[in-house]
Amino acid sequence: MKKILLGIGLPLAGLIGYLGFAPVPIAPVVWDAPQNAGFVGDFSPNTDLANLERISVGTSIGPEDAAQMNGMIYATSQKGDITRINPITKSVEVVANTGGVPLGIEAYDGVLYIADAHKGLLSLTEGGQLKTLSDEVDGTPIEYADDLDIADNGVIYFSDASTKFGAADNGTTMQASLLEIMESQGTGRLLAYDMRTRQTRTIAGGLVFPNGVAMHPDGSVLVNETGRYRTLKIDPETGRMTDWINNLPGFPDNINPGPALPTGEPSYFLGIISPRSEWLDENAGKPAMRKLAMRLPPALRPKAEHYGHIVQLDSKGRVLRSFQDPAGAYHDATGAIVHDGYLYVTSLHETDLARRPYPPLP
Repeated sequence: MKKILLGIGLPLAGLIGYLGFAPVPIAPVVWDAPQNAGFVGDFSPNTDLANLERISVGTSIGPEDAAQMNGMIYATSQKGDITRINPITKSVEVVANTGGVPLGIEAYDGVLYIADAHKGLLSLTEGGQLKTLSDEVDGTPIEYADDLDIADNGVIYFSDASTKFGAADNGTTMQASLLEIMESQGTGRLLAYDMRTRQTRTIAGGLVFPNGVAMHPDGSVLVNETGRYRTLKIDPETGRMTDWINNLPGFPDNINPGPALPTGEPSYFLGIISPRSEWLDENAGKPAMRKLAMRLPPALRPKAEHYGHIVQLDSKGRVLRSFQDPAGAYHDATGAIVHDGYLYVTSLHETDLARRPYPPLP
């Protein structure tokens, strides 16, 4: 009997010791998660994002962002490919490979600008010339370039989603993002690269996985803070931050300019990659529980839920429309752009770009 008890007790003690004290890569802090209202009001469920038409991007995985230039659509991928898609014939061509993981992409003055999670800020000409513009700032490496937008004066604003959990050092961009959000210290930052001076500077720091970036008509920068369920409006000169929209029902990913409204003001498309995690909210004030979760096998940790969701907003951050697919058939939707009467939807892990007719606002 003693041998049996010893045989059971020692492994059990070892398991308890492991779950309680084994080292983990995160040092979680306490934060106060806002009460999740869920899918109500402006976010009431619908199926406006269901049954999307799909356009294969070949062997590329995850057209995470897209931009249109000269009638063509360019998309990024988790495999490093930059693909050019003919929206009429649906033909796809790989025009470059960054050698990293390109995420955000924007077109400006005939050149594509790319935020690559491994390489930093890049440029790509139509002729295929790829160039690194910035991979460090203030003497520190850019660990996780995520998304970008370009001001009228040629300054590129882009997010460095985590200075602690770099995408190249943590397996995948998704894994690195989960570490930054689970820890919640806020190591991300907004950066600015001036094309005239070729200098990079820090605009704001202390952000919990800053993700999508878009210019606001008043000259400020909109930044999705994924780990705080909100979009910030940041003054590029002072770094002052205010909420543009907060307490979203999920994790915001990309934000892209949309068609102008009848009033002439711009609209925006904000992608919500997954609904909020009830477990994560409940344990926002419990760092020890978040550490324990990191000691569990990956299959037992909290997971993202498949739920397609794209929100269209006006320049004041007010919701105009909410396109949804509760079934999440096109999963991990990150954002959207409009081109030639279609709403094109991007994804982190799909092998297709998706689209549906874009219904203009009245």
